[in-house]
Amino acid sequence: MKLITIKAYILKEFMELYRTRLIVMVYLMPSMIVLLFGYGIRMDVTHARILILDNDQSKFSQMLISKFEHSKYFNAKVLHVSEKEALRSIKQAKTDAVLIIPSSFEKRLLHAQKSEIGIFVDASFPTRATTIEGYIKGTVLDGVSEVAQRSGLSAKGLIVLNQRTLFNQAMRDEDAIVPGLIGLVLLVAPAILAALLIVKEKERGTIFNFYASPLSKGEFLLAKLFPAFLLHSVNIFILFLLAVYLFDVPFRGSFMLYWLSSELYILISLSIGMLISIITSRQIVAVVLTIIITIIPGFLYSGMLMPISSMSGESYIEAHMFPVMYYTHILYDTFLIGQGLASEKIIMYLLILVGFVVGLFTIGTLLLKKEMK
Repeated sequence: MKLITIKAYILKEFMELYRTRLIVMVYLMPSMIVLLFGYGIRMDVTHARILILDNDQSKFSQMLISKFEHSKYFNAKVLHVSEKEALRSIKQAKTDAVLIIPSSFEKRLLHAQKSEIGIFVDASFPTRATTIEGYIKGTVLDGVSEVAQRSGLSAKGLIVLNQRTLFNQAMRDEDAIVPGLIGLVLLVAPAILAALLIVKEKERGTIFNFYASPLSKGEFLLAKLFPAFLLHSVNIFILFLLAVYLFDVPFRGSFMLYWLSSELYILISLSIGMLISIITSRQIVAVVLTIIITIIPGFLYSGMLMPISSMSGESYIEAHMFPVMYYTHILYDTFLIGQGLASEKIIMYLLILVGFVVGLFTIGTLLLKKEMK
């Protein structure tokens, strides 16, 4: 290898990144994405407006209503209106849900009979509606169980909710969102920077320096990517500190596994940007194409917003075609689970990431032409 020439290219890239202020984007963009989305994305629903029609007005119905009134998930309001008027309030977007307690609620419970409670939820936004419906069901079941215990009634025929959660017992959005954001950030930011490295040489005409140099295509790509790789490697630690100390996300796994997988992932991201930079001839085209190729799969197939296991058909296949799924799985393991290399799946995913690095770099070397087109 022509070490002196490679060193000169590396120094040139560092000077170019500093001169064009792109080095600011290297650290500002990832941190801003994590901060904005980390605080902005919320999957839970709090203070849902629920209108309760208490047609029983008994001791038992009051005990059930108090469950809603003392829950952070609901802004409960008890009104003595008709069912038609209550449903109209949903239509007018004044209420998110209506709960109707039947007039025979206490009587049927005293006789250990099942009692039907009406639930109407505004489903204009299906995900939000499903969440609210789940909260209502959980609160009702909890309230009915407490009524039975306090009154010494037989629990026979009553449904007892015994819900347990693993790995994120507090059900904090940050614990689920922030690790996924790290996977998104380390896919998008390095790729955008790498997408500009070669295409800008084409626009300025300085690519002819490479054509006339003794460097091979592989050495040229290594010299171009090394500064960006080194700079973005620092983001691995910055994003870790933001996740653990700013968002209080637990870290239960191996830091070495987190670091190693992140370095591989950055190489993959840089290789994606490098490929785009090779096949395009304008910087604006390279940036737009990189955003499309990285951000959309990063959101859809990372598992941050939708579990991969719930996908089927083409979407399930597509998810396994992008590296973000494999890296995000490792992130969730290191932050929330801590199984590490004891899991065969983690080892397999690491090997798949290595395969992505080798494959993408090889393709880039083949596509790069050391001659005028």
